[in-house]
Amino acid sequence: MARTPQDVTDAELAVLQVLWDAGPATIRQLTDVLYPKGGAAQYATVQKLLDRLESKDCVRRDRTPAAHTFSAAIAREDLIGRRLQDMAEQLCGGSLTPLLTHLVRTRRLSARERQELRDLIDDLDPKGKGKKGTR
Repeated sequence: MARTPQDVTDAELAVLQVLWDAGPATIRQLTDVLYPKGGAAQYATVQKLLDRLESKDCVRRDRTPAAHTFSAAIAREDLIGRRLQDMAEQLCGGSLTPLLTHLVRTRRLSARERQELRDLIDDLDPKGKGKKGTR
């Protein structure tokens, strides 16, 4: 059974964002994106961040090429879910309802986003099966 990755820092999250958006990359490629004018110190920083992310099972290292390449081992959606669940545990006794309600009430949703939420609720509600298209 895979272990649950530890929480990631903001700096580690920046590395994951690049890997999610651009795909597998070398340390040099990541350094160039994260620190465009960076030198050896920034390269070492990215290397350390990747080491930490690898130990947390958040990235995979491909050692076959001369320059190792790294890819995200955790999906963005999985990290979002884990962080929201952690936040719900800390603030709401484990319930996601107050978090979701707050997010929906404080941010204006587009018509498409509202419809996606309705469709998701209908899909999750066993009594709601088959209701799509009846509005």
